[in-house]
Amino acid sequence: MQSGKRLRELPTIGWREWIALPDLGVSRIKAKVDTGARSSSIHAFDVEQYHRHGEEWVKFKIHPAQRKSLPEIEARSKVLEFRSVRSSSGKATLRPVIVTNIMLLGVVWPVELTLANRDEMGFRMLLGREAFRGKFLVDAGNSYYGGKPKRKKKSPKRHE
Repeated sequence: MQSGKRLRELPTIGWREWIALPDLGVSRIKAKVDTGARSSSIHAFDVEQYHRHGEEWVKFKIHPAQRKSLPEIEARSKVLEFRSVRSSSGKATLRPVIVTNIMLLGVVWPVELTLANRDEMGFRMLLGREAFRGKFLVDAGNSYYGGKPKRKKKSPKRHE
C-alpha cells in the first residue's frame, strides 16, 4: 500500500487520454483508461504470425483514428506470449501479447498490449490498470490531462 504522500506525488490522468506508441509508428491514439481492466489492448487487424531468428513475431495493422479506416499503420513486434483474455461480454479468446513503449504526459515506459479486434468498441485502445499502476492517479471525472491534439479545420465547401 502506498502512503498518501506518495500518491499525491503521482501525476493525474483522466478516464480517456491521447497517447503515443512510438515503437509502432502511432503518433497519437485515443485510449480509454480503464481501472476495471487488468490488461491493455489495441485494435489490430490483418494479424499475421511468423518466425524470425527462432522467435515468434506478429505483423499487424492499426487504425489509430476512431471510426476511420485511414490512416492505416502497419507494425511488427516480437510476441511476448499468447494469453487467454475474457472480454467485457464474457467471451475468452487467445490473443498475442506484445511489449511496446507508450508515451503519456511526457513519460515513456513499456507496456504489455494484447492485439484484438476492437472495431465495435468505443475506443481503439484500452489502457488497463497494470499499465499505469504506480505511475499515475486516475481522475474518473475528467479527460485529457495530456491535452487534446489540435483539430484540422475543415475548409468551407465551395458552391459553384
